[in-house]
Amino acid sequence: MAALRIIIGLGNPGPEHARTRHNAGFRFVDALAERAGERFRVDAKLFGETAKVVIGGQPVWVLKPATFMNLSGKSVTAALRFWKIEPEQALLAHDELDLPPGTARLKFDGGHGGQNGLRDTMRLLGHGRFHRLRIGIGHPGHKDKVTPWVLGRASAGDEILIDRAIDDALDALPLAVAGDFNEAMKRLHTSRD
Repeated sequence: MAALRIIIGLGNPGPEHARTRHNAGFRFVDALAERAGERFRVDAKLFGETAKVVIGGQPVWVLKPATFMNLSGKSVTAALRFWKIEPEQALLAHDELDLPPGTARLKFDGGHGGQNGLRDTMRLLGHGRFHRLRIGIGHPGHKDKVTPWVLGRASAGDEILIDRAIDDALDALPLAVAGDFNEAMKRLHTSRD
């Protein structure tokens, strides 16, 4: 598989959304930039904030769309066009209801699973052939409770688990950036318990 050239965190902008479950993707790219000692800068033409980091010796763009989650595709597709990056060279980090907190999984291609940032990106691209980092936030148990769940804050215990999953994903990221997704998945998907 092709090496990664861009990592995009999905979330909602604004301080009122900063620690919500839905912003797990933003939390991932914030942690990535912090580890690399880089800061995000507003990039109006890309409808978001960008940073450039080096992972395993490879330069990689990092993007946080400034659009709301359900319009993420506008920023994602603008960045891919501007930097001439193929979707297969992109990793989108997002919250995942179907995984428990403390779990992160890599995946390539597939559906959107009801995740509105993926849905909008796929609508604009016409396909889902990009990499995903699915960060588990758990499910509230009933579909009618999903919206307040994802827009709410996790419990203190779940926060710790989500942060642990983000750290685990960051540790596996150099392999994914290099294009060794099988090894990255093996490392990330193997339980340490």
